[in-house]
Amino acid sequence: MTIIAAGSIATDHLMVFPGRFVEQLVEGELHQISLSFLVDDLQVRRGGIGANVSFGLGILGLRPVLVGAVGTDFAEYGAWLEDHGVDTSHVHVSSTHHTARFVCTTDADQNQIATFYAGAMSEAREIDLGEVIAALDDVDVVVISPDDPAAMLRHTRYCRENGVRFAADPSQQLARMDGADISELVEGASYLFTNAYEADLLRQKAGWSVEDVLDRVGMWITTSGADGVTITSRHRDQLHVDAVLATGVADPTGVGDAFRAGFLAGLTRGLDLERSTQLGAGLATLVVETVGTQQYTFEPSTFFTRLGDVYGTTASAEIESALFSAPATTTARGES
Repeated sequence: MTIIAAGSIATDHLMVFPGRFVEQLVEGELHQISLSFLVDDLQVRRGGIGANVSFGLGILGLRPVLVGAVGTDFAEYGAWLEDHGVDTSHVHVSSTHHTARFVCTTDADQNQIATFYAGAMSEAREIDLGEVIAALDDVDVVVISPDDPAAMLRHTRYCRENGVRFAADPSQQLARMDGADISELVEGASYLFTNAYEADLLRQKAGWSVEDVLDRVGMWITTSGADGVTITSRHRDQLHVDAVLATGVADPTGVGDAFRAGFLAGLTRGLDLERSTQLGAGLATLVVETVGTQQYTFEPSTFFTRLGDVYGTTASAEIESALFSAPATTTARGES
């Protein structure tokens, strides 16, 4: 079964500021901010949420299909993704815009200030998801991640109206969407992904209680960094899974994308909800220990040893066996 990852494809420009952002804010003067940060490091990396999720799925042995829009400067990046197991044949190439660009500065407290240039991403609304699905004919779930807002809404409507299972991952786009758009994106999702901050922002902007959210989605998966992952549903007891603690924090960018990849890969390989969450948590830790969202290395022997140290050897062995032995299957098991 195939997972479609629909979302942004971008180049990340990641910088590190050795101080603290909060120390640069002057009380009483926040209405006229003019800040400049002298950074110590610059890394130019491949990124974009759709691409990051696809990369994670690819290195775990799946063959995800990436859906998004890029510029003519995408050739080298596309080859990189293909080399890591991603099908890029359904990526829309703009003739007039550059591939999107994400510029992010991280301070000593791991707070971030970021700017995103959409570029070719604005043409993602022209993609016909129905044509992509018809060409594949074995789609299990569509992950709808931050992208051009009109594209996100169009993809969501198609899935809902045609009975295609989808995962809602609005994350950064929550900041610019109103309650009506958020409702449109979330309604009917098999999975809703947020971090703890986004969970509160989503409810605030939509005017929903926790129960209102759970009435609209199959499962609500909330990541909380070092505090782990919580999964809530109307149909099962709440599940909490501890994080795999990092040996050191290099850069938090892309951690949630890796979690989503590991979680969905586990379900597609037939793992239950707890084991799939553990797999996602383990993959997320590899990202936080690395600068760049696709620069981490998946070394099975080391990876499964680390999972065993946190979740026990039985859990680690089950995840390893499913990932490398079982054929991809429907993720419906995770919804039972």
